Amino acid sequence: MLVDVLKEYKVFLASKSPRRRELLAGMGVDFEIISTEVEERFNAEDAPQDIVMGLSRLKMSPIRLGDYPEKTVFITCDTIVVVDGQVVGKPKDRAEAVRMLRTLSGNRHTVYSGLTVATPKKQITDFRTTDVVFETLSDEMIEYYIDKYLPYDKAGSYGVQEWIGYVGIREVHGSFYNVMGLPTRLLWQMLEEVCREW
Repeated sequence: MLVDVLKEYKVFLASKSPRRRELLAGMGVDFEIISTEVEERFNAEDAPQDIVMGLSRLKMSPIRLGDYPEKTVFITCDTIVVVDGQVVGKPKDRAEAVRMLRTLSGNRHTVYSGLTVATPKKQITDFRTTDVVFETLSDEMIEYYIDKYLPYDKAGSYGVQEWIGYVGIREVHGSFYNVMGLPTRLLWQMLEEVCREW
């Protein structure tokens, strides 16, 4: 089984996200965190799947794969929200967080996550989408959530696993974990592919 095979590998997650760390640990994978500092720039006119896949590859680019032993795996991921055809990233400040949640309120949006998984021998990239529908959120709800949970590190200015998700989300179509920031089923399939020699 893949969990056992991965015990023979050194697995690195290039992410500061505590949600991604939690989800990867929940998959039974032992891993370490590696830092790959890059400026996350993209063309908002590009297709959303191309944006997230490109950003995940960008996060992988500082890693010199050839410097590592063969049985080493690296994982990078990036997530964006698309609402009304507009790409929404992480809010820069409270005012922008309020605007984002007002836009999502009573609306449907799509969460895109791009994943890149690499070993010194092979690198693959893919993406997943999830549609999310919010109930109408009052300004009081929005301001309470932002002031209490400070969602400035989250695409779309919310965490599905937090209070706003409990009380404000009506429907999720697709992977719930993708909305948290890591499409776990896709990751499992990609890990199986790059470790296929077992």
